Amino acid sequence: MLIRIDTGSTVPLAEQIAACVRRALAGGTLQPGDHLPAARDVAQRLEVNVHTVLRGYQQLRSEGLIDLRRGRGAVVVAVPEQARLREAAAQFVEAAVAAGFSESAAVSLLREYWKDSR
Repeated sequence: MLIRIDTGSTVPLAEQIAACVRRALAGGTLQPGDHLPAARDVAQRLEVNVHTVLRGYQQLRSEGLIDLRRGRGAVVVAVPEQARLREAAAQFVEAAVAAGFSESAAVSLLREYWKDSR
């Protein structure tokens, strides 16, 4: 199955769902134009509330990775590079928080690497 969750994780279920889709897009398993499984089907398979799945899908929509339309479902619209960058950013933020970085310290670190790359 495309979407898997870890019920023992501290990461919210909706975020885990969004991360699975990001990884699938970044890895090439999903391509623009592909349809995601219906939220009800995912909820039933994962044994979670359908609103949890929809929150994950809405997060992906707000990131510009999918399009959500009633009757049409969730369709991938982003290119894999966008998904890879978003997934890397999510992992960076998670690692920075775990390491005790403040938001400003994490942003400063990114700026330092940005300058070095130019």
